[in-house]
Amino acid sequence: MKFISQSIPGLILIEPKIYGDERGYFIETFRKDLFEKALGYKVNFIQDNESRSVKGVLRGLHYQIPPFEQNKLVRVIQGSILDIAVDIRKDSATFGRHVAIELNEDNKCQLFIPRGFAHGFVVISDYSIFSYKVDNYYSPSNERGIAFDDEQLAIDWTLSIKDLKLSIKDQNHPNLADKTLLF
Repeated sequence: MKFISQSIPGLILIEPKIYGDERGYFIETFRKDLFEKALGYKVNFIQDNESRSVKGVLRGLHYQIPPFEQNKLVRVIQGSILDIAVDIRKDSATFGRHVAIELNEDNKCQLFIPRGFAHGFVVISDYSIFSYKVDNYYSPSNERGIAFDDEQLAIDWTLSIKDLKLSIKDQNHPNLADKTLLF
């Protein structure tokens, strides 16, 4: 595995070694010792989640506030997404900046998103199966979101707004400037 630090400290892209032949392929998707060595701290993942979405589905931008904040390790099993991580740590030099990375079934890359980031993705293939690990349980009362179309964030979701499919909840998140309780 190759661990690549991104332009915002804490975000790490993980490129696996893919072993393939005419029978198929094999990859290690998680190895705790190498993962924690790359991070420089321990993470105890306690839950795996998976979603299937069709093209244009945008999920996010989500995060949880303390004491239920989450580290996430995300990947795509089938299809392709544009994955977005937004720094929402108030005291960070990169507050409000984001990283956008295409994760897909071919590159098999993963993105580690530490606590203090909002996360979202949009499906850019016909459909995708998205999988992720978290180190804290979902807490509805501690869940928050930021508007996907916040002009301050200037995220290029690659698809036209008219082609996006959002839940009612994700259509009604406030802008980052409206947030009073961040990290």
